[in-house]
Amino acid sequence: MSGERVVRQRGLWFEEFEVGVRYQHAPGRTVTEADNVLFTTLTMNTQAMHLDAAFAETQPPFNQRLVNSMFTLSTMVGLSVAQLTQGTIVGNLGFSDIAFPRPVFHGDTLYAETVVVDKRESKTRPGEGIVTFEHTARNQNGQVVTTATRKTMVRMRPLDEDGGN
Repeated sequence: MSGERVVRQRGLWFEEFEVGVRYQHAPGRTVTEADNVLFTTLTMNTQAMHLDAAFAETQPPFNQRLVNSMFTLSTMVGLSVAQLTQGTIVGNLGFSDIAFPRPVFHGDTLYAETVVVDKRESKTRPGEGIVTFEHTARNQNGQVVTTATRKTMVRMRPLDEDGGN
């Protein structure tokens, strides 16, 4: 159809990121027992606190299985992808200041938000820039369960790109 307007979902180009902007990501993600067991076994993490319900029930202070913290970190970052970096990221450069102030349990729902804390053009890769994010994940009760700082390499808007319009 001629003249049809097409909008393609994508992340933000480097130029679109603004330091200090907070992005709240939707939807949230409810963590299931199957998620935890699959992720834990796929990554060869044999920690009984993730896999053995009978053992975990005897271990204070939680007396139940904990969701693998690497799953929680991955999900927090994943919740940001559609809004921030889908198709515009070159790659992750590193993570720092990772914290898990509260555990995640089966049935908890994770919600994430991201603040852009820094950005600069790459000195060695024309057409790309470095964006630093601070990610925060909260459970369904609004309690912070994970935080991390992440540096990414992001593409600049191509000269022929009209922003998806």
